[in-house]
Amino acid sequence: MSCKLSANSKKRLIAAAVLMIIITAAAFVISMLSAEYLVLYDSDTGKTYITEKAEDGLMFSVEFVHSVNQTPVKDTYIIENGEIRAYSTTYRSFGAGVQTALEGNQKMTYDSDGNMIITGFDITYDPLRYIVGTVSDHILTFGGEEISLRDMCGRNARVVFEVAAGYEILTKGM
Repeated sequence: MSCKLSANSKKRLIAAAVLMIIITAAAFVISMLSAEYLVLYDSDTGKTYITEKAEDGLMFSVEFVHSVNQTPVKDTYIIENGEIRAYSTTYRSFGAGVQTALEGNQKMTYDSDGNMIITGFDITYDPLRYIVGTVSDHILTFGGEEISLRDMCGRNARVVFEVAAGYEILTKGM
C-alpha cells in the first residue's frame, strides 16, 4: 500500500481544512457579535471606557459623596437577563436626597461600620447614567478594582452604563 496522496486528494484535504477554519472563524465572530457586553461610555463624545462581557451575576458599584447631605453613598448593580438592576444602596445617614422609607420587598441591614444597606430593589436601568462629580469623585468598583471616574472620564462627564450586543457596539460606535 502506498501512503502517497494524489494531487486531487491533497487539494480536497486542503480545501476541507480551509473550510473548517472559515466555519470556526465565522462561528467565533457571530458569537462575539451576538454576546452582550456591559459598556461604559461618554454620552456626549461616544468615547468607550470599559467593555466587559455582561454575564448574569456580574456586579459593579459606584460610590460618591452625596451632593446635598454630604455623606458617602454606594450604589451597587447586578447584571440579570441582560439588564442592569439595582442590587443595593449603602449610606451613612438619612437626609435630603437619600431614601428614607422602605418600599415593597426592600430590607435594611447595617454593616460593621454602622452604614445602612438597602436591598430588595425592583429597578432596572436602560441605560444607567451618572454625571461625574466636580467636587468629589465617583469611584467605580468593578472586578475587584477601584477606578476613579474623574481620572478616567473627567470632571462633569456624562457617562452611561449600558448592556449592548457586540454588533451594537460596532454600529453605535460605543
